[in-house]
Amino acid sequence: MAQAQAGCTPEAVLASMRASGWQEAVAVQALEETLRGHLVDHAKANGLPVPVVVPEPMGLDGPCVLHAGDREVHVLSHMVLPRVVVFGGLLSHAECDELMTLATARLARSETVQTDTGGSEVNEARTSEGMFFGREENALCARIEARIAALLNWPLVNGEGLQVLRYRPGAEYKPHYDYFDPAHSGTASILKRGGQRVASLVMYLNTPTRGGCTTFPDVKFEVAPVKGNAVFFSYDRPHPMTKTLHGGAPVLEGEKWVATKWLREGRFD
Repeated sequence: MAQAQAGCTPEAVLASMRASGWQEAVAVQALEETLRGHLVDHAKANGLPVPVVVPEPMGLDGPCVLHAGDREVHVLSHMVLPRVVVFGGLLSHAECDELMTLATARLARSETVQTDTGGSEVNEARTSEGMFFGREENALCARIEARIAALLNWPLVNGEGLQVLRYRPGAEYKPHYDYFDPAHSGTASILKRGGQRVASLVMYLNTPTRGGCTTFPDVKFEVAPVKGNAVFFSYDRPHPMTKTLHGGAPVLEGEKWVATKWLREGRFD
């Protein structure tokens, strides 16, 4: 606790514990429980949202290759704050192509959640075309969603259906948060289905010629949109302190296709 309050990173605290003779599994559990208690106390004392448990694909100093049920997935990079993990080879190229084909006939101008009412609306900040699959709507979606559940250690039923988006040249999604803002009047209605969003997974279905990175402005980090790869990020409370402000940079040449999976606190029906 003293090291955490002094500003030491979780990695540094864990290294210190290991050097003192702690078994790693026991140290990680103790560290997580202690820091979670510290975060809860800090939130209550400062009028902030209380943090919740979120999906977590790997621990500190985790492996470079993760088992995701039917497929091995590579960890290309990760950071702690914001919690971001870049995956290599989450989808095969054939799966990417099939998902784009299945989505094409149902594409329409993308909408965003209208937080005042809980409905949806066209937003000038989002200039893509998109569609939603129902959860496990077809064999391909079911296979991908089972893989995601295994990779992220999160129940399949706590996920929304896959959303597929196509960005043409010039299209973008300006920086935003994926959680539902508690200050908006429509949020209570939205949260009746599965509770708050706690994580996002953006899967790249093709590689645009230029542009289209996923950006995290708060930490000056960009993820290149490479076919079959994905970026995961979680947010343990609906607050900017999670540093999960992110956007889709304009596509400069070619098209960008992505499939997004949002994870909820509870079962999403």
